[in-house]
Amino acid sequence: MRVEETPGFAAVRGWATDVENRSAAIARALTRFGEVARRAGAARGLSGVDLDEVLQDVRIRLWRAGAAAGKLEALTAAYVYRAATSAAIDLLRRRRARREQSMEEEPPAAHAPSAAAAPAADAPLIAQETLDQVERALEALVPSRRAVVRMYLKGYGREEIAALLRWSEARTRNLLYRGLDDLRRELRARGIEP
Repeated sequence: MRVEETPGFAAVRGWATDVENRSAAIARALTRFGEVARRAGAARGLSGVDLDEVLQDVRIRLWRAGAAAGKLEALTAAYVYRAATSAAIDLLRRRRARREQSMEEEPPAAHAPSAAAAPAADAPLIAQETLDQVERALEALVPSRRAVVRMYLKGYGREEIAALLRWSEARTRNLLYRGLDDLRRELRARGIEP
């Protein structure tokens, strides 16, 4: 009996064919939508080697998603864009986690230079995550305090808030100070120092 005729060899040959088909389907998908993936990474401030890393991560995601080559052929640009966006955000989060971990290991005097040297690429992501945390902290406030604090954070003065809500200045001031104190407490509980 020849090796090619054994049942185990047939299974390996089938697996190899499946791997080749999936690899070819992923290559075709990235040929069609590679620019979409690059734009998604560039929108997050990535370039050069970072975009290559995002594309490699997209390949891995497509490999996991497409158990059959036919599924990969039906991919849309939107799917690839979402996969690339997720890959870019994951890359930025991993970087930030490594940077924070290295800052914890360094002596306190070394903190200032590394914090000032933070890459600009993840600044929008950090800002958005901070805004999300502030929004969640605001939702935890008592409704009357939440309204006053939201207006204050949007730039309204105490007198304006009192006039708009038709409350006394004393009530508005009291709710604002208590609301801001509650907000600070909520943010600290979430790891954000106001």
